[in-house]
Amino acid sequence: MQALRILAGPRARRQLRERGLQPADVAVVPAAAGGPKGLVLNPLDRYLFGHWLPRSAQTVHLLGASIGAWRMASACRADPDAALARLADDYVMQSYEHAPGKPPTAQVVSRTFGAKLGEHFGGVEHELLGHPRYRLHIFTSRGRHVLRREGKLRTPLGYGGAFVSNLVSRHAMGGWLERVVFSDPRDPLPLTLRDYRTHRVDLSAANLAPAVLASCSIPFWLQAVHDIPGAPAGAYWDGGITDYHLHLRYDHMAHGLVLYPHFQPTLVPGWLDKALKHRHRSTTALDNVVVLAPRAEWIAGLPGGKLPDRSDFKAFGDDLAARQAVWRRAIGESQRLADEFAALVESGLPIEAEAL
Repeated sequence: MQALRILAGPRARRQLRERGLQPADVAVVPAAAGGPKGLVLNPLDRYLFGHWLPRSAQTVHLLGASIGAWRMASACRADPDAALARLADDYVMQSYEHAPGKPPTAQVVSRTFGAKLGEHFGGVEHELLGHPRYRLHIFTSRGRHVLRREGKLRTPLGYGGAFVSNLVSRHAMGGWLERVVFSDPRDPLPLTLRDYRTHRVDLSAANLAPAVLASCSIPFWLQAVHDIPGAPAGAYWDGGITDYHLHLRYDHMAHGLVLYPHFQPTLVPGWLDKALKHRHRSTTALDNVVVLAPRAEWIAGLPGGKLPDRSDFKAFGDDLAARQAVWRRAIGESQRLADEFAALVESGLPIEAEAL
């Protein structure tokens, strides 16, 4: 049984069918929000950034939301293989102080998680932002109006309004939240972002760590990050709220393919769209996208028959060792995703991808 699926938009399928996939073909790598689900992509990330993409010389734009922002920032380190391995280990080992029988507070989670990100990126900001080839773009969600500041009443009221508005349209949700992308100042994103209210801010040594923390700050689980240096004032939350799976206008790119390691075969636009199945369909925006995703049959063989996810924190409670063992086993099993992709691209043969 194979573990890996390869799906692609029409333009990308033609190219794969004609001449396979080379590292020089890749212009953009997106990384979705999704919390622990992203752990199964760790061996694939390590192969891509530690071994395969270094064989080419072109500029590659790395787009990340939530855990995807952490993944892509790690990929910009001088030794991406080691940085991504450390990410997986620290994500598995995370734990938070809390009162007996109660979950940890958002304040505790933000403080502890922020300190961990500081260990990863503090003092090496110029290394990431000076990478000779990679251009990092971190997606966050900035509150508007009542959500401009976090508060016991403001936050639930604002997100309630965002939820109802999103049922009407993503455009309507823009009355409550807007996309803010912290981008490498050397090169702009090679695609347009006109689908949703958007601000662009230059990444710098002063705002890189706060931007990554903000991109990972799930409402109610973590506190918002306020007033990030160089960015418009306000409260910033998880980039997955506005861009859960970064379903963007990749077809506007002038050249190159989008290589998308993903934990599922569909791209959900925003976090509040998860239940809105009609928004999960492929569009012309994905014409040049290649998705690498695990097969459902392979996922069924993982512990519990599923990918790691945030429900595991509640399911395992204070039995940290049990949760950690399950997550480590999932990461170990996902080496098959990397091995199958490596065998395919190393062969140099044409690739017959499924339609997105």
